[in-house]
Amino acid sequence: MRAMIVAAAVFCLASAPALAENACMEGNMAQFGRYVGDWKITDESLARDGSGWSDGQGARWVFECIGEGTAVQDFWKPNAGGWGTNLRTYNPDTESWEIVWAASGQKGLMHIAARQDDDGKIVMDIVKPVQDPPRRIIFYPPDDEGWSWAQQWSLDGGDTWFDVYRIRATLWSP
Repeated sequence: MRAMIVAAAVFCLASAPALAENACMEGNMAQFGRYVGDWKITDESLARDGSGWSDGQGARWVFECIGEGTAVQDFWKPNAGGWGTNLRTYNPDTESWEIVWAASGQKGLMHIAARQDDDGKIVMDIVKPVQDPPRRIIFYPPDDEGWSWAQQWSLDGGDTWFDVYRIRATLWSP
């Protein structure tokens, strides 16, 4: 039932007339709005034994402003196949982002809460399903060349975190 509600919400938001390109660049929406675009992803993963990093197969990641500037939706398209999508909405009452992730091969939806910190990084905590070990994702502020992102794990209940997967996004050019 919950999946049907989310699908209906995505349909309604995506069906709304598009606003000017800057619709998600105002107020708190700009936190994720700054990633709107078509991105080429290079990635790398830490070996399970921590011995080093290996290059991934890359992806294409498209961020769009939808619902007249009420949400940011992205479409993850790995070069190795499959898909994923996030729907991100800002809740002014909690001053945080509420995010739902769906992907091929995933059972159910992932629920994520996020906040932008004082340094401009967006810290995304996976709320449901509970992760073991705990995981979070960091979006780093864009620079002149693109932006970076890291998935981090904690082996001590959240006291310290380390990168296990990193990406670099640069503008897509076919």
